Amino acid sequence: MRITGLAIVPAVLAAATTAFAQTAPKQAPPAAGTPRPFSLPTPESFTLPNGLGVTLVPYGTVPKVTVHLAVDAANADETAQQVWLADLTGALLKEGTTTRSADAVADSLAKMGGRLDVGVGPDVTALSASVLSEFAAGAVEVLAEIVQAPLLPASELPRLKADMVRNLTLAKAQPQSMASERFSQVLYGDHPYGRVFPTEAMVNGYTHADVRAFHAATFGAARSHLYVVGRFDAEAVRSAVRARFGPWQKGAAARRTPPTPAGTRALHVIDRPKASQSTLYIGLPVVDPGHADYVALRVTNALLGGSFASRITANIREQKGYTYSPNSSLSVHPKVAHWVQVADVTTAVTGASMKEIFFEVDRLRQEPPTEDELAGIRNYLAGVFVLQNSSRGGIIQQLEFTRQHGLGADYLRTLVQKIQAVTPADVQRVAKSWLDPAKMTMVVVGDTAEIDDQLAPYVTK
Repeated sequence: MRITGLAIVPAVLAAATTAFAQTAPKQAPPAAGTPRPFSLPTPESFTLPNGLGVTLVPYGTVPKVTVHLAVDAANADETAQQVWLADLTGALLKEGTTTRSADAVADSLAKMGGRLDVGVGPDVTALSASVLSEFAAGAVEVLAEIVQAPLLPASELPRLKADMVRNLTLAKAQPQSMASERFSQVLYGDHPYGRVFPTEAMVNGYTHADVRAFHAATFGAARSHLYVVGRFDAEAVRSAVRARFGPWQKGAAARRTPPTPAGTRALHVIDRPKASQSTLYIGLPVVDPGHADYVALRVTNALLGGSFASRITANIREQKGYTYSPNSSLSVHPKVAHWVQVADVTTAVTGASMKEIFFEVDRLRQEPPTEDELAGIRNYLAGVFVLQNSSRGGIIQQLEFTRQHGLGADYLRTLVQKIQAVTPADVQRVAKSWLDPAKMTMVVVGDTAEIDDQLAPYVTK
């Protein structure tokens, strides 16, 4: 092969660069700056006579606006025989209204520069549309029509139920889903939070009447909140909100009883023959966002397993190579929450991985972190929080979080300062108070023929 001088130059430069990198002294990266406090534009909030809460937030310079309706109608409202009925109802909301077909709804929003998104979660069903600023009032009109006069066509039920059955089959074949389901069942029992998957027969048995009854019982103004964030004509939006949402029936307020989650040490093993990996779920109930310890617990979680620089990640990923992407998190609902460490580990080191996870939990309970280690975690959390709120969707997510947990208007404004105020002693105290290994549920999905002996130290006697 003939090599021209033009090809030689980059190669020589690359070799020289490599040689320099190998001989030049390494320099420490510059120190991180102090994270800026989060500053939310002053929102305008009011409540319609029917109970609908409304929050308007002028934000940004791009001529776009997001109209987002959060309805407290979700999986938490299902009975034991209605699992995923909220999801089916949400899917049918996208199928048009009594005066507009699904195509007409999609076309209306497309002409505004947007589209309809519907998401169903454990606690909230959300309908959202991001459109050009001049069409903010129009998007309000479309969302109001969808929730007040949905078509909920029976003709679409077979297709949507078939999709749900297919998704159910796929999900239940995944080890992470298997572990998550068992973990939720153990912690929350027969509460809706403990019912992750329906049966295929349950899904196939849902009728048009079931969907209409669920919508009528759970969708209403008194359990909803409308957010409008971005650039918009405030007076036009206020008028549209009052005109389009004012006639919405108040409906019944949400009546949900928080569960009392189990906090007893126990091991649950699900056999997955010939699996090359074991999936671990290890966790327990903790305090919810309304508790005074919650911010310190967020910092503790990030230091322990909830960030790439966390101790558990450094131990079982970086140092030992047992897993690729371990992670811990805080899963929260109104008035209840849990902490869980998740990892997919090589089968041969299942027991060793659990040993190291508990080692890191115990170490944090026995001695506080250094100030230098904690400072990096605090700056990471504060920086991520500010970045998450640099978009319309991020602002809505945070406002909805404060509404769901009753945190008050100052929560977002003061959160960065509260994160920065967490001390090493606070982290150790919170770990001792809320991360007790003696109360942790352990779920392992893996090849029992290979892992039973490894798990023997964790069997409750």
